Amino acid sequence: MNIWTISNQKGGVGKTTTAVSLGGLLAAEGKRVLLLDLDPQGSMTSYFRFNPDTTGHSLYSLFEARANGQQLASLDGLLQQTPVEGLTLMPASTAMATLDRQLGARDGMGLVISDALQRLQQRYDYVLMDCPPMLGVLMVNALAACQRLLIPVQTEFLALKGLERMLRTLQMIGRSRGGSLPYSVIPTFFDRRTRASMDALRVMRDQHGAQLWARVIPVDTQFREASRAGVPINLFNPAARGTQAYASLLRWLQHECAPLQEAVSE
Repeated sequence: MNIWTISNQKGGVGKTTTAVSLGGLLAAEGKRVLLLDLDPQGSMTSYFRFNPDTTGHSLYSLFEARANGQQLASLDGLLQQTPVEGLTLMPASTAMATLDRQLGARDGMGLVISDALQRLQQRYDYVLMDCPPMLGVLMVNALAACQRLLIPVQTEFLALKGLERMLRTLQMIGRSRGGSLPYSVIPTFFDRRTRASMDALRVMRDQHGAQLWARVIPVDTQFREASRAGVPINLFNPAARGTQAYASLLRWLQHECAPLQEAVSE
């Protein structure tokens, strides 16, 4: 099972779009894909027309059970089928916003997601996790559980500060994991007509070239339209520039991650 976390300590950089778009493309390949919404704002949950304000079965249930010294007998009640065949969602609840205050200091709360995914090991080929833009128990769980971190970064200078914070967090998590976590920086919202986008991309290439995906995710209004329809962009418009960009990213990631998966399976 391939486990990828999509995270950045800045909002509005394309985390949910990246998770949904990659998930849709993987499902179109016939892969069994699980999407985890770890953001209390529930953007990915809302994308697929579930309500994070009212859902009674969500990721929050995993943490609630652990806090009570229990384990859910089955995870099936937390899994929601999306309109896309092969694409399953474990939704968010706005109650997750209280986790750091309620449970963050308790022992063992950083491995709740890892333990849950271990139980789902044989059911999915890929797991993609959409994270909140702040460091806390949810992000720690996602980073502890994953094999690769994807960091979408909007091609503008304020977003570069979020990348710097994310990389400092990654160093901290690496120490607790006992080893570094592979990561890739994904330039998003690129508009070659603007100097701001061109200059920000140049800075990324200069400072993060080794981990930077060589291409970009462009500005594309089709992302918004796909969101309104509640389906990944590849199903809404296979010919869209955004679809083609994420398809290229997926091919690159699958090639990049292949040696890692071979090492894990040995």
